[in-house]
Amino acid sequence: MSTPANSPTLSLRREGAIGALVINRPVARNAITNQMWRTIPRLLGQAANDKALRVLIVHGGNGGVFSAGADIAQLGQIAGDADKAARFMGQMGAAISALAKFPKPVIARIDGPCIGAGIALALACDVRFAAASARFGITPAKLGITYPLSDTRRLVSIIGPAYAKDLLFSARLVEAKEALAMGLITHISADHDLAEFTHERAAQMAQRSAHTQRAMKRMIDSLCVDDLALAAQAQAIFTQSFCEGDFKEGFAAFTEKRKPSF
Repeated sequence: MSTPANSPTLSLRREGAIGALVINRPVARNAITNQMWRTIPRLLGQAANDKALRVLIVHGGNGGVFSAGADIAQLGQIAGDADKAARFMGQMGAAISALAKFPKPVIARIDGPCIGAGIALALACDVRFAAASARFGITPAKLGITYPLSDTRRLVSIIGPAYAKDLLFSARLVEAKEALAMGLITHISADHDLAEFTHERAAQMAQRSAHTQRAMKRMIDSLCVDDLALAAQAQAIFTQSFCEGDFKEGFAAFTEKRKPSF
């Protein structure tokens, strides 16, 4: 599949019934730019309307990396500006929401680092298969900002509040075995077997009832409904965090390659 919305860093492909949303920005470990966030919903819309596409796989295009998350350099451009932070959150939130609401089965195929907003993308998928070398981390505590409410809700619903607090409070990296034990991922494969295993599982799903899959996806997702008042409050907290001293120190420490002093 080749579409006008494809870009060098983000593309939609299909072979038979299996599609792929491919993140390919190796120079920045597949960190996702604002333009890429804006492109994701368009590509997903095309995939949803493609009747031949039955299952979607989200993965990194270069070997060994899923995504390092949101582009840190662009985060630095919104420091101290709540309006820019709100626009950024809107673009990122729309992309992740579009993936979460995608009507067909979605598999995250995770090689290497899966960090920050990269985990948010993976959580928006229905299942997550990872290579043995994959590493996971949710790192807003290193930057002095918050994780968005919808992403936090998915995290808690998948791994529970205690594990979620552990990852969010510590910002530590966990290996694939620990991620599997806490339920963050669904399956581990040897690095060289992950692509084949994921394709085989996708092919199996593609042979099953699309009606059942759509209905059960809606039913399961309905168990985690949004609280609009809480969402508005959380958005205000998220955008304000970019104007706080902790973010200024966290971003400076990141760019200067030192530990932050909060």
